[in-house]
Amino acid sequence: MTRTLETLSAPLPHLQPADPAARLILFGIRQMGAQGLDEATAANAFLTAFGVDFRRPLMMLRVLMHELSVAAARPIPIAPWCCPRMTAAEATLVEAMRGFSENPDRSAYLVADLIGVRRADAAVCAMAGVVSAFGDLGLPIRPD
Repeated sequence: MTRTLETLSAPLPHLQPADPAARLILFGIRQMGAQGLDEATAANAFLTAFGVDFRRPLMMLRVLMHELSVAAARPIPIAPWCCPRMTAAEATLVEAMRGFSENPDRSAYLVADLIGVRRADAAVCAMAGVVSAFGDLGLPIRPD
């Protein structure tokens, strides 16, 4: 049986973002998704990135992860933290955060579609908090 590169990368169709803010969020999503909301490695990464002001973005990402898990009608696939590619679900979350400031309605639709519900208001509000916290602390989520 011969495997092609396309076959091997099918579950992980997207490259990780180049933007440091989006990569930090992706790392936090992966760590918290796999290890729980109180995962220490994610907290350490946020402390390294933001210094003493790390608590607000970390807590907002924890709230977002909680809201996504509570509201989701289906599983949200995530890759291991070390994987250089993203699942379609991870790419959708990153895309929703990148475009939140310019078009929050589009981001709300992306999140609702991702988790399989008609409205995802709590998760969208938490996403707004994440985007705001990162921007306020000098690490805005930029489009690629």
